[in-house]
Amino acid sequence: MPRGNASLSKVHYQGKDEDFVIMVDDIEAVQNWKNDRSIPLAQVVSGFKIFVTHKHGAQNAYDGASKATLENEFGTSKEDECMVKILEGGTLQATETGERQGPKNDSMGPRQAH
Repeated sequence: MPRGNASLSKVHYQGKDEDFVIMVDDIEAVQNWKNDRSIPLAQVVSGFKIFVTHKHGAQNAYDGASKATLENEFGTSKEDECMVKILEGGTLQATETGERQGPKNDSMGPRQAH
């Protein structure tokens, strides 16, 4: 049975000095939030963490954004305000992670009849 087959949705925002990424629950939740701002941000984002990619695009390694980086780009270091700006101006991206195949329990050793 394949394992690890899951979808990953994120919003990529290309800033003037850095690229920012936030993880979202799904693309539909973001679109619903854009149409109805009464939906809580907690129902849209997967976690209140903003990542930077150091201008390497949305597909590379992520580091957590510092308060100084957020202040320089968005004029505030409050993460919820920055997330709103990223959701408004960023591009939605959805990817499927590849499924993994292989043995399920390597510790059982060879199974032979005795």
